[in-house]
Amino acid sequence: MMCTKWIFILSVLFSIGDIFVVAYSNQWAMHIVGGPNVAKQVADEYGFRNLGQIFDDWYHFDHPLVVKRSIEPHREIHQKLIDDNRVKRAEQQRIKSRKKRDFITTNQKQTILNDERWSLMWYLNRGKGLDMNVQDAWAEGITGRGIVVTILDDGLEKDHPDLKDNYDPQASYDVNNHDEDPMPRYDFSDSNRHGTRCAGEVAATANNSICAVGIAFRAQVGGVRMLDGDVTDAVEARSLSLNPQHIDIYSASWGPDDDGKTVDGPGELATRAFIEGITKGRDGKGSIFIWASGNGGKDGDNCNCDGYTNSIWTLSISSATENGFVPWYSEKCSSTLATTYSSGSQTEKQIITTDLHHYCTSSHTGTSASAPLAAGICALVLEANRNLTWRDMQHIVVRTAKPANLNATDWVTNGIGRNVSHSFGYGLMDASAMVRLARKWRTVPEQHTCEVIAPQVGQEIPAKKTLSFELNVKECRGVNFLEHVQAKVTLTAVKRGNLEIFLTSPQGTRSTLLAKRPHDMSKAGFNQWPFMSVHTWGEKPHGIWTLEIHNDGRYLDHLEEWKLIFYGTETAVEIDDKPGQIAISEYEVPSESSTDVKQNIIGNVDNSWIGNQKIDRYPQSEHSTQRPTSEKQTSENCKIMNSSHECIVCKENWFLTKGRCVLYCPAGTYGASDERYSVCAACHYSCARCSGPSGNQCTTCRADASLIEFHCVLSSISWKMQATRWFYWMTIFFIINLSTITAAGIYLCVFWFRRKHNPHTYDYSKVSYSQNAKAECGANDSASDSE
Repeated sequence: MMCTKWIFILSVLFSIGDIFVVAYSNQWAMHIVGGPNVAKQVADEYGFRNLGQIFDDWYHFDHPLVVKRSIEPHREIHQKLIDDNRVKRAEQQRIKSRKKRDFITTNQKQTILNDERWSLMWYLNRGKGLDMNVQDAWAEGITGRGIVVTILDDGLEKDHPDLKDNYDPQASYDVNNHDEDPMPRYDFSDSNRHGTRCAGEVAATANNSICAVGIAFRAQVGGVRMLDGDVTDAVEARSLSLNPQHIDIYSASWGPDDDGKTVDGPGELATRAFIEGITKGRDGKGSIFIWASGNGGKDGDNCNCDGYTNSIWTLSISSATENGFVPWYSEKCSSTLATTYSSGSQTEKQIITTDLHHYCTSSHTGTSASAPLAAGICALVLEANRNLTWRDMQHIVVRTAKPANLNATDWVTNGIGRNVSHSFGYGLMDASAMVRLARKWRTVPEQHTCEVIAPQVGQEIPAKKTLSFELNVKECRGVNFLEHVQAKVTLTAVKRGNLEIFLTSPQGTRSTLLAKRPHDMSKAGFNQWPFMSVHTWGEKPHGIWTLEIHNDGRYLDHLEEWKLIFYGTETAVEIDDKPGQIAISEYEVPSESSTDVKQNIIGNVDNSWIGNQKIDRYPQSEHSTQRPTSEKQTSENCKIMNSSHECIVCKENWFLTKGRCVLYCPAGTYGASDERYSVCAACHYSCARCSGPSGNQCTTCRADASLIEFHCVLSSISWKMQATRWFYWMTIFFIINLSTITAAGIYLCVFWFRRKHNPHTYDYSKVSYSQNAKAECGANDSASDSE
């Protein structure tokens, strides 16, 4: 018993130490100008070992005489370095906590199996819209040939019989041991199996009678061993920047602790590696970084607190279970772009892939399994069109992801008619749809950035209150069609986990930037943290954005400052070979079997009350000439029809409403356009006509309201209104009952008071009770005497 107590105490102390102690490595990252020869001179002079070049003039060194883990930096050596004119900058590396995003389950006996495991790969072969539509891409001859994927993880068993034919040494390196061999370190628990499992999902060889089949089974695959040792900023940067002209896709199934209390992201060097990758990688087309969104769902974590998945440079991938539900481990956030299948409950199937010791496993799990599946699909897409940029890939994912068969309570239709979820992003990745769209894809226009600083600074956030801050974006030079939106927020909090943050676009799309995290007790708050949302993809930035901050704690918090950063294009995205054609494909049109086709196309627009009213088109003024649209014009200007001859996509400059194409949108709706298509979307319920969906974009009001600064304000409220008649009668009934109960209560109180305080009232019951009691006592005494 005593031994158990000491073990418990020591484990608690070690866990506390892991949280609060900063560990310094014996490694340095140095900025040395003059080339490799100068770097070698510096290393030799101060006793360092040169581990290699990170990028440009940055080098990775370690010192054999400095302890590998220390709670304090080595000031003597560091001072010598910064005093040296050849060293422009030196950073002793701090060790970071990075977790693989799978789950350790009970050990199962693993045996080598042949390709008969293919029949068990439910996520690739179920059909009926219940898989990721990979077989159709294979049928078109797309297998990943010529594409290079590397797995940033704990190593790669390069001689695995299902991987060796596709192994690429140029896409491999051991950053932990500083050599060319990525083979994992074997131990009793096979703790370094993660990378080999991820690699098999991407590029396990097909038709070799061994184990499983990779999605891109003719792609080249490599591994970077970087998680089996101290993870520092320099280690991450070297891994992310390995051979960027040879490697196309980097797949990462790890990140900061998914414990519901950590806020962490890439350091300075890793950030630089991302930027170098997307600007210079793949001959300037940009490296593609695939990231697992996180496994902290059980602890209420939010993947917007992970700076890797929360980055515009990564393609963040979430998980869906075999039955299309949100897994228990999955995190929700507004930066998730799309979903692939993975594990779920104990009764649901998991992912089949290669394993250590040349084995095969049917139990790969977590978002760790989802990211490599996405990497394999992206490899197929790159084979179909090798000219795709890193942004092209994200656009194609958004346009082809399928919401169907994914069950979540948070599906919404954004401002341009796309379905999006904090649990699943834009839906399940569809390999065949992505490949076909990629073949006719035109490179997206140049990305522009627009930053707008909010005027509200130094605002208090009272306990148990929600504050809203508006930011009117009148001009956003170069950005007319949105891709990513970042809200950089600086605030202080007594308990950071009590905060919720929401961002609403001018077109009414509401993103949850931060949900409550019960385990986050930190008082650190946020310092310029870039909360990111992809939910407004394709919308326009102009108009009023609203930031809501809810403080569910008992103490006062403080918003220091916030600003919005918009990323997007000036002109619409084009596809096919027709300049000026809006980017649309059949993959964006909901299937006929969808239970909510009309909502997918035009959102929650109910035009049944419009009848034969005149129609107008935004952005014309109220005094513009109004003219109807004929049926002939409607049919001629339809681009895609369904089997019932209803239009579901209109040509450019025409708006879709009730299966028809109109030149001007009906009253109660407004023209919502993006680079895909245009629809008549619903105004705010208070508007008769509007220029947008928000309540502050009304142009005319209904008969019972007046227009005041673009808001419709009710002129009078009548208790006789039909909508409130039930409330009127319920109120009368409640008042009558309350009066009756109150009167009865008063009567009883008065009766009781009079009875208690009347001196002439005599309680005969007490007298009779006393006499009877006395008689009984006497009888008992007599009995005692006789005994």
